[in-house]
Amino acid sequence: MGRVRKVLAKPWVIGALVVAFAGVGAGLYWFQPWKLWQDETVVEALPEAAPSPSLSPSSSAPAEAVPSPVSQEPQTLARGELISHEHATSGTVKLVRLADGSHVVRLESLETSNGPDLRVWLTDAPVKEGVAGWHVFDDGEYVSLGKLKGNKGSQNYALPKEVDPAKYSSVSIWCDRFDVSFGAAELTDR
Repeated sequence: MGRVRKVLAKPWVIGALVVAFAGVGAGLYWFQPWKLWQDETVVEALPEAAPSPSLSPSSSAPAEAVPSPVSQEPQTLARGELISHEHATSGTVKLVRLADGSHVVRLESLETSNGPDLRVWLTDAPVKEGVAGWHVFDDGEYVSLGKLKGNKGSQNYALPKEVDPAKYSSVSIWCDRFDVSFGAAELTDR
């Protein structure tokens, strides 16, 4: 035991231990391996259209001139099935136009691994099978729709108003920290 104390008392050994502990701490923060065993399920309903405003019966218009509320259903413009890239990923992706003209990307029955800094990207990149498809989504045009809300379930991601959805052909579950796709889907007309 006395020999171990002598070795541990040397300044270079103390410095090496401090560097080793700092390296392990930084590695744990960067890779966040515990997320592989943590699932987060999010189940959101597709946003529905609000009925258009109508005249109230107390207004000065005659009763037969009062329009009935009009309800428009959301319309699926394109869809695709997620394929696996860096991690096993499955589910359906839909590009939906809501009654008010806005658009959402909807992930349904999503199943993927949890990871650090996962995002949902709308891209113009082609979806490729296997390792060839892991890194293509940041090569062209893409729009980050925000952090992945959960690695399981059904969830919605609103497109900014200035984004033209016709310019994009795929969706990727993108790990921004490691610049790799967990999974992706090519969007095709119904």
